[in-house]
Amino acid sequence: MENLSVYHGPIGKEEGERRLGQDGRDGCYLMRDSDSVPGVYCLCVLCSGFVYTYRLHKNDAGSWAAETTPGVQKRYFRQIKNLIAAFQKPGQGIAVPLLFPVTAQRRAHTHTETPGNSLSPTHSGPDACLQQRTPRAAQGHKHRNKKELQQALG
Repeated sequence: MENLSVYHGPIGKEEGERRLGQDGRDGCYLMRDSDSVPGVYCLCVLCSGFVYTYRLHKNDAGSWAAETTPGVQKRYFRQIKNLIAAFQKPGQGIAVPLLFPVTAQRRAHTHTETPGNSLSPTHSGPDACLQQRTPRAAQGHKHRNKKELQQALG
């Protein structure tokens, strides 16, 4: 995992959201360790000011899959880089295609510590960037608008 340029390690949800918010482009993404499940990784992508987080699991055969939108068939990949390549295409069960990698190497040079709040909830939904969020997708999550996002980064 460490050899992937988009892997940021155990940075935590809020720091991951801050890094994506600094980039600010829909489709920017990174990977980090899960805060809540040891040994699980999270693929995080920015879409319309919200960060969507998808857990990545490795099965007993050593293949990787992402938790995507319910109803989307789970796909398995031998390598994480293949999973990322597949999710760079639209219609894969995530909020927006993975377009702009936020690399850990780049972050090491431009990182500045700023205390901040969580920018957005972690949830998934099909084409959420293009559609209004449904009550089911928003259930139990606090949402922040773009102005609040800018203030949090400000």
